[in-house]
Amino acid sequence: MSGIWRRLSRGCRAAQPWRTITSRSSSSSANISAAVDSMLLRSIKEHYLDVSKMNPPPKVSPPSGFTVLKGALDGSNGPVLSRSYGNEEINISVMRLSNIVPGGGGDGGGADEEEDDINQLFLHVDVSKPDQHKSLNFLCGLYPDALGIHSVSLRPKLEDSGFFELPSSYNGPVFGDLDERMRDAFHAYIDERGVNEDLFAFLQAWLYVKDHRNLLRWFKTVGSHINEKSVAEDA
Repeated sequence: MSGIWRRLSRGCRAAQPWRTITSRSSSSSANISAAVDSMLLRSIKEHYLDVSKMNPPPKVSPPSGFTVLKGALDGSNGPVLSRSYGNEEINISVMRLSNIVPGGGGDGGGADEEEDDINQLFLHVDVSKPDQHKSLNFLCGLYPDALGIHSVSLRPKLEDSGFFELPSSYNGPVFGDLDERMRDAFHAYIDERGVNEDLFAFLQAWLYVKDHRNLLRWFKTVGSHINEKSVAEDA
């Protein structure tokens, strides 16, 4: 029995060099991981500082009659502007068209294409009445000098559901298939309610501020996640 223990003991001592190599390898991997984390954190901090120094665009007030909804900058894609028109409540949500159609369907046209992406906004206009269970919804393209309607539909009231949701039932014909006089009448309908190209300057500036805040928030949360991971591994 003692001979077996001695052989086991010698075997264990013989295995020590292998365990030492493994320890060195683990230590080396940990050092590499820490160096990568440190490099990434440094890069994130540099970009965060660069973005934080960016000058915002000149302050632009919303067009007459509209008010900015409280907390809109902190939300995702909920309404930005609201106004009353008679007994109607009008809410407007906005996104960049490039956020919905990545690349905007372009073919890499450089600076001109980037400017086009910035100058193409996508609006969701919700017109509701207190005694109606559904609201009239317009999906529109907004440009510096024009507004075009993509679709018109009746949908359940937005409440807190946020931006446009895909319909589950028939919601009307393709807008372009409507008679020209009806299309013009719909344009006149929303124009009368202040939904036109006059919204562009404010919404463009508002989106800049929102994008700026989101980018800073992203750098902070990603940096915090990596830093917490590093601290946890060092503990």
